[in-house]
Amino acid sequence: TDDIGYSAVEGSVSVHDVQATILHLLGFDHEQLTYDYQGRPIRLTDVHGEVINSIVA
Repeated sequence: TDDIGYSAVEGSVSVHDVQATILHLLGFDHEQLTYDYQGRPIRLTDVHGEVINSIVA
């Protein structure tokens, strides 16, 4: 974190990454979980969600 502990300096991840990692640990493929919104398929983890392999044991 920074000097006052307010924000991460390195190793920060997005909520979409955390969501993708949780789904991965539950046995789901987050890239296959989609829904249609105005005729466009949308992933639950948005286009930015990636599994964080460094925290998966």
